[in-house]
Amino acid sequence: MGHGITSVVLVALGGALGGMARFAVSNAMAHLLGKVFPWGTLLVNASGAFLAGGLLGVYGVPNAQPFWLFAIAGLLGGYTTVSSFSLQTLELFQRGQAYRAALNMGATLLLGIAMAALGWWLAQG
Repeated sequence: MGHGITSVVLVALGGALGGMARFAVSNAMAHLLGKVFPWGTLLVNASGAFLAGGLLGVYGVPNAQPFWLFAIAGLLGGYTTVSSFSLQTLELFQRGQAYRAALNMGATLLLGIAMAALGWWLAQG
């Protein structure tokens, strides 16, 4: 395998695993807490940000090395999701639940940044 093909395979494998993990966590949260609020998407995005921050703290700035291709571009790229967040927020607005939509936007942004910072800080140990 050439370097380009290897990179694609690493990202694809990580993305597949990350997507399966997102699906499992989102479904578990919906089962536990219901579907009134997108708790699963919030959890995967916050935990993904935490893991990304931790990896940054341990390994430094991401680059195209195989580990980063698999872990960040693939695994965490497949695990976290802006598209689900966007559609779920739009759905809340469309159902007349502007407060919940705004809560989802604010919580996702603030929690994501805070969790990335916490992961980085803990990794600096």
